[in-house]
Formats: sequence, structure tokens, C-alpha cells
Amino acid sequence: MAPLADGLCVALPKGRIAEQALPLLARAGLDVGGAFAGAGRRLMVDAGGVRLLLVKPVDVPTYVEHGIADLGIAGLDTLAEEERDLYAPVDLGLGACRLAIAEPVGRPVALRPGIEVRVATKYPRLALRHYRARGIQPQIIPLFGSVELGAITGLADQIVDLVESGETLRQNDLREVETILHVTSRLIVHPASLKLKQGRVDAVIAAVRRALEPTRDP
Repeated sequence: MAPLADGLCVALPKGRIAEQALPLLARAGLDVGGAFAGAGRRLMVDAGGVRLLLVKPVDVPTYVEHGIADLGIAGLDTLAEEERDLYAPVDLGLGACRLAIAEPVGRPVALRPGIEVRVATKYPRLALRHYRARGIQPQIIPLFGSVELGAITGLADQIVDLVESGETLRQNDLREVETILHVTSRLIVHPASLKLKQGRVDAVIAAVRRALEPTRDP
């Protein structure tokens, strides 16, 4: 473990994004993969001077915003939905997908100002903002499971959800209508950590940027 991050706490999202992020962090000098893999059911582990918090992706910004973690990795969808007071200096380019509107193939909606439309989503703020910008006041139906089911069953006319390949939509006779936001994961930093631990935090940010350079060459 390189000394650049000694004493820092990093919130990592459990699951696919962490698996993609670990090689990048290793290239940056933060080789925490062994500690992550060996954590078992532990939710907080030490990795050679760096403390790791292993949390659900949606919870990463909360731990960073409250200063429990100095840094973390979070998706732009979560950051934009929650409007946290955080610094997001690096686009990691991981977990690329899009926040999109979708609807049943057999029940298309002609969106126009003043129309009544029911929208199921895990992203009520982003959805409401998008529809209102088009002169539409939607009925937002919050869902936290498979949002597609809201459209399939007729609970909602449209859904707003993350789309990667679109295969789930196709298999459920849904079609993508419009992209609201292109999403990737970002390195996020607690503002106070940026000041109080500036040397170490700046070193991590610079190292991560250098680690990204080879993958971004044309």
C-alpha cells in the first residue's frame, strides 16, 4: 500500500462497481483489493493504513457527506438525485449507463404540455424536474424494486430508470423513449477532508487521474 492515503477512510460500493474500481485503484497505488475480497461479512476493514467502508452504492454519498468517509465512489445518478454537498473531482468512467424514460410498446404516450402521466421511478426529483421542464406535471410513483413492473402492470404510464443494454426493457415489451442523464461513477470527496487532509486527498485525486490516462488515450 502506497503511503499517499494513510489515515484516510474510503467508502466503496459493494457489487459490480467495486469490482470495476479495484483494478483502477490498484493502478493509482491504492491496492485494497485483498482487504476487500477478504472482508467476508465485515463492513469495515483496514487495508494497510486505509480504512474501507463497504456499503450499498446508494449509501456512499451519505457516509462521505457526513465526514465518516473522506472519499468514496458514487454514481452520477445518485449524486444528481440527492444534490449532496460533495466535491466530485474525477469521472471514473465506470458503470456507464443512462437514466431514461421508457414505456410499454403497446401503450405509447404522446408527451405534451398539460398531459396527465403517471411515472414510476427510483429517482423522483430527477423525473419531476425533467417532466416539469417540458410543461408536464407528472404523478410520481416511487418504486424501489423492479421499476419495469410498474409499466408492465399498468401502475404507471412510463418509468424513469437506469438503462445499460436495454435488454430488460426488450424482454418486457418496453421501449426506451428518451435519455435524461448519462451516468458514470465519480470519485467523491468530503469538502472538509479536502481542506483538513489536503495533501493526502490531493495525492489520491492526482493518482487516480494518472491511472485513468492510459484508458482514455484516443
